[in-house]
Amino acid sequence: EEHMPFNIIRNNIVNVEADAIVDTANPRVAVGRGVDWAIYKAAGWEQLLAEREKIGKMLPGQAAYTPAFGLKAKYIIHTVGPAWQDGDHGEKEAVASCYRRSLGLASELGCGSIAFPLIATGTYRFPKDEALRIAISEISTFLLDHEMDVTLVVFDKYAFELSGKLFDGISEFIDDCDVEEIKSSQKGSYSRISERRHVLNDRRWREDISYSQSLPDVQDMVLYEDTQALGKPQMSSDAEAGKVTGSRAPTADEDAGVPIEDMLKKMDRTFQEHLFDLIDKKQMNDPDVYKKANIDRKLFSKIRSNPAYKPSKRTAVALAIALELNLDETADLLKRAGYALSESNVFDLIIRYCIINRHYNVVEINCILFDYDQQLLGA
Repeated sequence: EEHMPFNIIRNNIVNVEADAIVDTANPRVAVGRGVDWAIYKAAGWEQLLAEREKIGKMLPGQAAYTPAFGLKAKYIIHTVGPAWQDGDHGEKEAVASCYRRSLGLASELGCGSIAFPLIATGTYRFPKDEALRIAISEISTFLLDHEMDVTLVVFDKYAFELSGKLFDGISEFIDDCDVEEIKSSQKGSYSRISERRHVLNDRRWREDISYSQSLPDVQDMVLYEDTQALGKPQMSSDAEAGKVTGSRAPTADEDAGVPIEDMLKKMDRTFQEHLFDLIDKKQMNDPDVYKKANIDRKLFSKIRSNPAYKPSKRTAVALAIALELNLDETADLLKRAGYALSESNVFDLIIRYCIINRHYNVVEINCILFDYDQQLLGA
C-alpha cells in the first residue's frame, strides 16, 4: 500500500529524507543548540551559514528557506520558535505560526513532503504536550486542503509527551481492561502501560473482568463488549432484534447441510461496495474521506476501482474513523474485510476507546498509537 500523508517516526531529523526539513532556527545569524546545531553540522557549516546571513534576523513565528546542501532534502525551512515564559506572552500563537508558515512555504516551493521536529520544546522549553497539541491542530488543518506528506520526527521517547483528558483517558481504559496480562507479542506497548499505571486509580470502565490463564492468539479471537461496562451507545431497535447493520449471519445449525453453491448465493456486499454506500449515505466526497483517513489518493483510487480490494486492517479502521462510524458500524465494515476489534489487543482498545468517545481526528489518534508503539492509521 502507498505511503501515509501524516506519519510520526523516532529518528534524528538530519537522517530523514524529505523535500523540506524544518530547522528550529536561532533568531540571529548564528548557530544555536539542539536541532539547529545538528542541521548545520549535517548540511555543512560554512555554506549554510552564508545562506542564513542572506535572510538576516528573524522573529518568533517567521519562516524562511535555504538550500539543504548535505541533507537528504531540497530545502531547509528555518523557523524561529518562542522562548517559553508563562504562556501569556504570545508563545502559543508563535508556535502555531511556525507550523503554519513552514507548511505554507513548503507548498509555495512545490514540496511533496516535509519533516518537522517538535518545535521549541528543546532549549526554549516550550511544554511538550502543548507543542504537540498545536502541531496536531496545524497539520490536521493543512492536510484537509493540501496534498503533502508531513512527518513529525521525534528524537527519543522523552521528547514526545502526551497529556490531557483524551490521553489520560486512553491509559485508564487500557489499564482497566488488564491488557498487560494477555499473552501477546506486543511487549513494547506493555512497558508503556506499566509506566503510566501508577497514576491510574479510578476504574470507571470495567469492574468485573478477568481472563483465563491461557488465551487463543489475539489475531484469532473476537470478544464482544459488555454494553453497559463500556458505555457503548444503545443499539437501534433493528440491532436489538438481531439485525446489526447488515444481514444477520446464519447460525451453524442453519448452515448445516446447505450446499456451498446456495451459501455463496447469500454472500453479503463486499467491503468496497459497503464502503462507498456509506460514503454516499453520509454525503461525503472522495477527497474528504481519504484526507480524513490519512490515506494516499492513489490508494483510494485503487479501492474505488477494484470491487474485490482487500485493505489492511489499519486502512479499514482509518476509513471507519474518517466516516465517523460508531462501534456497530465499524464492526460491520471491518468484518467485510475479514477483521474485528478485540479486547485483547492494544491497537484495538485504543481504536475502541476513540470511537466510544467520538474522537475522530486521525492525526490525534495516530499520536496515541505512536505513544504505545502501535502501527499508525492510514496508508
